[in-house]
Amino acid sequence: MLERMDEFFNVRAQEYDVRQVQNIGPGAEGYERVADYLPAFTRSLLDLGCGTGLELKAIFKKLPRVKVTGIDFARDMLQKLREKYPEKEVELICGSYFDVEFGENRYDAAVSVETLHHFTHGEKTGLYKKLCRALKENGVYVECDYMAPDQAYEDFYFAENRRIRTEQGITEGFFHYDTPCTVENQIKMLLGAGFCMVEKVWQAENTVILMAKKSPQGELCR
Repeated sequence: MLERMDEFFNVRAQEYDVRQVQNIGPGAEGYERVADYLPAFTRSLLDLGCGTGLELKAIFKKLPRVKVTGIDFARDMLQKLREKYPEKEVELICGSYFDVEFGENRYDAAVSVETLHHFTHGEKTGLYKKLCRALKENGVYVECDYMAPDQAYEDFYFAENRRIRTEQGITEGFFHYDTPCTVENQIKMLLGAGFCMVEKVWQAENTVILMAKKSPQGELCR
């Protein structure tokens, strides 16, 4: 049975850090690598689906004074994050990053780690557009996620998700099921949302890091 997204992560909050690292194997290194691609000038950071803040350990090591806004469905996950970093300047929002307003020209950088492989192309493209508006000129978005090795793999899991939802009578809402997209499709979505440059910068098995940049004002996206 599919579980509602917030309930899935709330009931796993206490053991999440250990289990997550075990489950994704070599890909767990991505939590540390994300910090490598954040600009040294980053003072304000948006963290989408921040969970317990596994990625923040490396980020705070590189950028000890960065101000973080973290958004996540799961209240219990956010509580774990608060307990880890009580001395840091962190604003936590319990809600859907699809619904929360990000503002415009507000953040130097943004990250998402192991969170967006549950959503459709349309949902992600809309989110990327909102995210692009929220970044300042020359802002950077770093996405680390589970991605499909080819189109057949992507198509299979999207079809399975539709089948299971139909069988269970689920017509709306976010439920936990992995629907990873290919790197090529992810790059197309980001470019279509307004980022001027997107590149794959790291990969371990099916875990990939993409870095996207927002153009300076007036510069055409390529």
